[in-house]
Amino acid sequence: MPIFSILFLALLTVPVLEIYLLIKVGSMIGAGLTILIVFGTAILGAYLLKKQGLSTFARAQKSLNNHEIPAMEMMEGLILFITGALLLTPGFFTDTIGFLCLIPAVRQFLVKKMISQFTVIQATSTHSQVKTESKTIEGEFWRDEENKK
Repeated sequence: MPIFSILFLALLTVPVLEIYLLIKVGSMIGAGLTILIVFGTAILGAYLLKKQGLSTFARAQKSLNNHEIPAMEMMEGLILFITGALLLTPGFFTDTIGFLCLIPAVRQFLVKKMISQFTVIQATSTHSQVKTESKTIEGEFWRDEENKK
């Protein structure tokens, strides 16, 4: 299934699911408590997101200091960015998905799954392939300044 079809279906079904869940939960526990829970999850999610983001940033810095490419951390950062949007969106379904993505093991599983979908080609420098053998060529040269005029 093409990615645009999946996104289109998600944009149609997620809001409907969120409204359904908000109405169901609101009818069971009341509107005031439902709104309080929605705001509470947004605040808690933002706090946890900040902690996870700083932790991921610290690991990326450590990788860079070790002269390694922080690919895993960069992908986790992308997932955390999406997680932030999910946690700030009012609703129980998006909050559940967002809180699941705050778990490092879940995030790393998603990153590994995403990486397995792509082909990575490592480019090598042509300078590293040049042999260091030196060949000396003897010869003479002179500048022919008079013929250039």
